[in-house]
Amino acid sequence: MQAWDIEFRALNVGYGEHVVLRDVNAVLPGGKVSVILGGSGCGKSTLLRHIIGLSRPQAGQVLIGNHDLFGLPQKEFRRMRRHMGVLFQDGALLGALSLVQNVTLPLTEHLNISKDLVREAGLRVLRMVGLEDFADFYPNQLSGGMRKRAGLARAIVAEPRILLCDEPTSGLDPITAARMDELLLSMRKQYADMSVVVVSHDLDSLRAIADHVLVLGDGRAIFSGTLAQLEASDDPYLKQFLRREAGDTTSAMHDAPDPTVRQALDRWLAS
Repeated sequence: MQAWDIEFRALNVGYGEHVVLRDVNAVLPGGKVSVILGGSGCGKSTLLRHIIGLSRPQAGQVLIGNHDLFGLPQKEFRRMRRHMGVLFQDGALLGALSLVQNVTLPLTEHLNISKDLVREAGLRVLRMVGLEDFADFYPNQLSGGMRKRAGLARAIVAEPRILLCDEPTSGLDPITAARMDELLLSMRKQYADMSVVVVSHDLDSLRAIADHVLVLGDGRAIFSGTLAQLEASDDPYLKQFLRREAGDTTSAMHDAPDPTVRQALDRWLAS
């Protein structure tokens, strides 16, 4: 299965007279880890919302695997979104549910499979992020880093073709942040046809995981290319940005899914 590119064509986004993104043109290559980088308020999270399909642009296109996301019929639009997994900045776990219940929400909401198979699938992805022993704990019993890892497990439980991560290392200590980077790289290797998009301002994380970098500034795409190309750039804005961000100090093993779960996922994704 070929990995999906994500392409922005003349994308413009604004709210009233406030322009957030203007004439953004870029391609995030399929099967790679692409990092969207930029300062606060530059439009990173807005761009992520448009990839997910939560917001519609004023003008321009978002293409997923050569399909115009906002030009699709409603049924095809919903089907496309089923192929996306999202890791939210705060993990977005529900406090009344245990960890394994949180992680398996995409399965219990959309698949008609037994509770035993659902739990097995949840334990499998929790094992991948090192949290199997905490399956029956509740979010308030876990550290921030553990909640983020649980959020990552939920994002991949339905084996998405696109994994979207909003500031996955934000608020984490350096050791925990490095662990999150390792997990993201592990997911990319395990799911070869999965495209990973990470919104970040963390340069250490960028250097650890990025195959491709998109830099936003003043609502525009000012750079799109490899990390090596970014660091070799003579562009004054990019050099200043990298120096400024460098001074900011804030900052598993593979288990095959049960074939019954795999078949149910295939039916759901194709419906």
